[in-house]
Amino acid sequence: MKWEEVRKIYPDKFVKLEVLNSHIEGNQEYVDEVAVIDTVSEEDATKEFLKSKDNVLVYHTSKKDITLKIRSRIGLRGVFRNEN
Repeated sequence: MKWEEVRKIYPDKFVKLEVLNSHIEGNQEYVDEVAVIDTVSEEDATKEFLKSKDNVLVYHTSKKDITLKIRSRIGLRGVFRNEN
């Protein structure tokens, strides 16, 4: 389902959705197609968002499009050794 359709069906609501198709331009991911899992109350939106992983998001339908900023993971390089 396109995001525009979701916005018409669920106006001014938080929705939990799965990203089905997206494309990347630069450091932005543009979501093209989604599957709505459920609506989420405003009180539970942050909690549901924090529980979401992989391709599942919580997003508000007031947003014109779904655009995600891609961040590279900051990791530790090198080897840690235990000194005894």
